[in-house]
Amino acid sequence: MPVTPNLIAGLELGGTKCIALLGTGPADIREQRTIATTDPATTLAEIEAVLDGWSFDAIGVASFGPLQLDTGAPDYGAITATTKPGWSGTDLVRRLERRYARPIGFQTDVNGAALAEARWGAAQGLATHAYLTIGTGVGVGLIAGGRPVQGVAHGEAGHMRVPRAAGDSYPGWCRFHGDCVEGLISGPALAERFGRPGRELPVDGPEWDLFVHDLGGLLHNLVTVAAPERIAIGGGVIAARGHLFPRLRARLAESLGGYGSLAGYAGELDRRLGPPGLGAMAGPLGALAVGMDARNG
Repeated sequence: MPVTPNLIAGLELGGTKCIALLGTGPADIREQRTIATTDPATTLAEIEAVLDGWSFDAIGVASFGPLQLDTGAPDYGAITATTKPGWSGTDLVRRLERRYARPIGFQTDVNGAALAEARWGAAQGLATHAYLTIGTGVGVGLIAGGRPVQGVAHGEAGHMRVPRAAGDSYPGWCRFHGDCVEGLISGPALAERFGRPGRELPVDGPEWDLFVHDLGGLLHNLVTVAAPERIAIGGGVIAARGHLFPRLRARLAESLGGYGSLAGYAGELDRRLGPPGLGAMAGPLGALAVGMDARNG
């Protein structure tokens, strides 16, 4: 396959759709394709059919997870025990390596989006920041010192448990943890919890009171642990609901309670907490950012 210098193939794998990009950044997207996320065999075959027609010198994969990111592990590059039916154990990186023989970067979708925000978006120049996505699942990408935070595995802050609102007895949608944050406010959780998708809920409906309460608990924990310089929240559930940001800021400020070093933080939430600078493209561009890092070693 001929190689066009500097072009990156970015693959964002989501719970409902996958987006493939060819380019070098937001100002240079040569092609973009959307593939439905169905079963692994069908979805990956359709992705490869797109890649087979492109010329590139590296691939970036930013995927829903959980993922095996330890390069020394036998199953490096695979999706592990995911809530997405049929995808647990799916080998992504080694399959692409065998087919394309190109450098391949591999990250969680939220870490990829956070890296894109740092490279091109609202987190440029920041050393510590976070990206949250609320869609089919809830994910948190945390960047410190310019790199994704990772211990023995990548974090799963979307699965933290938070205090429940008084009188809220919904058991939660997550098949692993029940009423973790993902089990309370992800798209499937909202549909099950309230009997209709989030997009059909009225803007001023009481359902959003619970959403703000539960997400506010996650934000409180995130700020008290890491105090990110900026927190971006994206994903399909919140993308068209900008009216929620003032409520989330107020909830977080109230929750922090004027405590110590965070008192000043609470007064700066208008600039610290908001939508991603790259908007809905933060995720797909995250895959390009991951591919660039792989190409550059």
